[in-house]
Amino acid sequence: MNISIEREVKGDNLYLVAVEGEIDVFTAPELKKGLLPLTEIHGGNLTLDLNATKYMDSTALGVIVAALKSASKHQCRFSVTGMTPRIKRLFEITGLSDLLNRAQTSEGNADD
Repeated sequence: MNISIEREVKGDNLYLVAVEGEIDVFTAPELKKGLLPLTEIHGGNLTLDLNATKYMDSTALGVIVAALKSASKHQCRFSVTGMTPRIKRLFEITGLSDLLNRAQTSEGNADD
């Protein structure tokens, strides 16, 4: 199982992490290593792009929840974009989409 994680600086305190492939128990540690440090940037704006993500399991959801908590703790805006219908449904079933929406609303940014 392969995964490609691209980290890109889009501007001052603006970061994009794009994931291609499958996020599961074997590849989630790579995502965690590439994502969590960016959530610790106070006042940062981090977007996780899942457009090219073909599959994710509960381990991947755990990494995203950890990123959301860390971002909140460090006052970093965290959003997820590019979800396929299948991944979007997974977020809805697990309630993760509600957590993301609440976090963005509490920051005054409910645009994702």
